[in-house]
Amino acid sequence: MQGLRPLVTIQLLIMCGIVGYVGKAEAVPILLDGLRRLEYRGYDSSGVAILNGKGIEVRKAVGRIADLAEVIASSPIHGHLGISHTRWATHGAVTWDNAHPHFDASGKLVLVHNGVIENYLTLREQLVERGHTFKSQTDTEVLAHLIGEAFDQAGDVSTGGLVSAVRVALRQVIGTYGIGVVHHDVPGTLVGARRGSPLVLGVGDGQHFLASDVSAIVNYTRDAVYLNDYEIVALRADGFDLSTLAGSDASYQVSKVEYTAEDVDKGKYPHYMLKEIFEQPTTVRDALRGRLSPEEATAKLGGLNMANSELRAVERIVLSGCGTAFHSAMVGEYLIESLARIPVECEFASELRYRNLPMTRDTLVFVISQSGETADTLAALRESRRKGHRTLGICNNVASTIARESDGGVYMHAGPEIGVAATKSFTSQLTIMVLLALLMGRIRYLSYAEGLEILRELEALPGKVAKILESEAHIAAIARKYARSQNFLFMGRQANYPIALEAALKLKEISYIAASGYPSAELKHGVIALVNEETPSVFITPRDAVYEKNLSNIEEVKARKGPVIAIGTEGDKSLSRTADDVILIPDSPDYLTPILATIPLQLFAYHIAAELGCDVDKPRNLAKSVTVE
Repeated sequence: MQGLRPLVTIQLLIMCGIVGYVGKAEAVPILLDGLRRLEYRGYDSSGVAILNGKGIEVRKAVGRIADLAEVIASSPIHGHLGISHTRWATHGAVTWDNAHPHFDASGKLVLVHNGVIENYLTLREQLVERGHTFKSQTDTEVLAHLIGEAFDQAGDVSTGGLVSAVRVALRQVIGTYGIGVVHHDVPGTLVGARRGSPLVLGVGDGQHFLASDVSAIVNYTRDAVYLNDYEIVALRADGFDLSTLAGSDASYQVSKVEYTAEDVDKGKYPHYMLKEIFEQPTTVRDALRGRLSPEEATAKLGGLNMANSELRAVERIVLSGCGTAFHSAMVGEYLIESLARIPVECEFASELRYRNLPMTRDTLVFVISQSGETADTLAALRESRRKGHRTLGICNNVASTIARESDGGVYMHAGPEIGVAATKSFTSQLTIMVLLALLMGRIRYLSYAEGLEILRELEALPGKVAKILESEAHIAAIARKYARSQNFLFMGRQANYPIALEAALKLKEISYIAASGYPSAELKHGVIALVNEETPSVFITPRDAVYEKNLSNIEEVKARKGPVIAIGTEGDKSLSRTADDVILIPDSPDYLTPILATIPLQLFAYHIAAELGCDVDKPRNLAKSVTVE
């Protein structure tokens, strides 16, 4: 066996869901339990396939896992080997026929798939010419037929024969995949493979599991192997074999999952999102843990794998991410330029990979992703490294592809985030941005005394976050007051402008209300046309250098009878005289205000969505992390 991979701890992953099982127990209850644990990802249909000695039996349903469970209850299936799936539609409408699992032409092979087969139309046309017929519109069924054809042509009904058929088929595929495959003629074997869509092998005693997310199987095992791209695994009840698409054996290391099934439960909270909002005093503290150096009045980020002399040579930084991660990058731009005086540019990861962005050799690139598997961000990472730039990752998954392929980075240590709308991962990203700005600032312009003051403020940060959470009832009352509004405007200045964008995104994601974020000063440059009595404006208005400017903007909205909600600093009496509703946060330096202002805005969005009866943890059309373009 070639050199073992580093021992890592697996965290949460992504959209769609795969759960597979082979062992001595009844497979269906395990598969359904795993699918329920993946419900947060966002999906539109689900299905189960069981190999039971009589053939392969499939049950599917459009809708929730509860609908699939009802189908199985009315028409039970039994067996000790099976695969299951939650589908998030990419190719084909949301129908029973398009739901996974899918059969091959023989009806003896069944497959589940996460990802996108980009050349499926070409492959489908070739298969049709060879006599294949299809029952769905999906790219997945094409892959099932391709593997089944390769298996039938080889005539090898062993485990090795099924693995070889998978290998032959995948060599013809362009795109991304995480798959589970079962064949009637190879009883006792479950085959999985991945490229660009995560897959985890769960190791048990006399049983093994396959999943797209370790949270699906953590109730049964905490020993896991995280597959790399282009790897294929063959699972049996008594063991497994791991190989590459090229045909060679692959090394692996069994990793201990650091959290339990209880960690991915809601506990006393009605929704994961609320639970994760309230975990932020802990997650912010964990993001800081071991990274503050009072002796040197700086931050310690050893994972960057860069000496101070190398960091000092950096003349430009590019921060890249998608969605919430991009908003954290925007805050990072303000912080790093302010504290370290290094030019920073923010790039959408989805655009960076297609741009010919001029970057000199002294440019340092950071890619930011909670899951570490976001397709666009991973592509940006690879493009940056291809062009010779040192590229670092900021992510929450120490076993993710971004973590493995980057030149170094910083882990968030936020723990599993189940809610689709990012909350605690965002504030962890912001905390890391402060640490990075401090580190870069101390090797350049910040004095020892200034560094110590920043450390003192960071140490007090978790307590200030906890204090804001004590105002939940007040924030919930304000949310209920405005819950029926059809539009919202969010405004902030400097580093709080990205927080306005993030607040608008949170509200859109979970309540489906049209919300927009703007720099406050842009109000008079067109945005003011949207102000009316039915449209609340939310201003982030801390006591900072642009406080008076923000007050002036609030007055402009009030003059046009627009309702105003203000996020202000404790002790501020002026806001209550102008704004209709005020939420106060603890006094803090400008570089920490974005973190503190985020907390009440998360609660505000959450309570509006809850008041409207929205499915907070599983918002429509959204998935936890996007692994396809």
